[in-house]
Amino acid sequence: MRIFGKGRHRPSASWRQATDRAFTLIGDGRYEDAGALLTRAADLEPWLSESWFNLALLHKFRHDWEQARAAGLRAVALLDRATGAPDWWNVGIAATALQDWPLARRAWQAFGLRVPGTGTPGGDPDRPESLEPLGMDLGSAAVRLSPEGEAEVVWGRRLDPARIEVHSIPLPSSGRRWGEVVLHDGVPHGERATAAGHTYPVFDEIELWAPSPTPTWVVLLEAATEADRDALEDLAADAGYAAEDWSSSVRLLCRTCSESRMPAAEGGTSQAGLLDPHDHSEPGHPGPLLHRTESLWVPERECGIAAPAGLVRGLLDSWAADSPDSRDWRDLEEVG
Repeated sequence: MRIFGKGRHRPSASWRQATDRAFTLIGDGRYEDAGALLTRAADLEPWLSESWFNLALLHKFRHDWEQARAAGLRAVALLDRATGAPDWWNVGIAATALQDWPLARRAWQAFGLRVPGTGTPGGDPDRPESLEPLGMDLGSAAVRLSPEGEAEVVWGRRLDPARIEVHSIPLPSSGRRWGEVVLHDGVPHGERATAAGHTYPVFDEIELWAPSPTPTWVVLLEAATEADRDALEDLAADAGYAAEDWSSSVRLLCRTCSESRMPAAEGGTSQAGLLDPHDHSEPGHPGPLLHRTESLWVPERECGIAAPAGLVRGLLDSWAADSPDSRDWRDLEEVG
């Protein structure tokens, strides 16, 4: 993360020393001390875009978005190239956190991305640049919730370069819910590869951007077959909510494995029942969480459900009533 001069001005030895020490302190979580050093570096070399880029990074780590935006704008004002600079990406993250949509659109465009002229209802149709930058069609991705804690990797849809809407049902330990929107960092840490050969980046969550009102429930199912399990997931989706078989979708990984390229769960069986060398879910050795599959079907399933309190029992009753000989449920509990 150490950023030094690239072109017109060679930073002084004092600037280099202060900057290097500051990033060591950042690595130790000593943000206040690092801020004093980076401020000193900016005073020493105020004409270097790197001085302000580094300060913007620090403020991003601290989630001080007003200061991150201010420092980021000073950095981009000193750039010697028109598009593609990471300085603009940091500005875009700060602007998104602040819902400063004109600046967010400007930042993504300056970075070199195409931003459609669509936005949220109620905006000024004559000024599309003032609207939320929706419709960027960035596709699916994975996001690592709580990356500094008991990290959990879940799937979602990218709304723009800095936000993901969570489509998986996170475990209660994550503190997150289905349908929430999280702000994420710009550099992926790891990939998830599908059997079809597609790879998806894994971004680290920065903070919750928009909460979800939909609670999370856990329930024990008796599902004789995978098709019975799938029927509940389909029923919940048809109602506009979600159900997820946690018994087959959760495994524990060490951080190194989680941040590497890993196979993503698809379908209900693993490849020939082979032991996954990345599975580190041994007692007393937890690691980041990821979605997976298993080889042998066990009828008792622990299932997560995202649905309102007034709907969840009706969904389960309807599911069981459609095939009473092969389906049942018990021990429903709200967990998040």
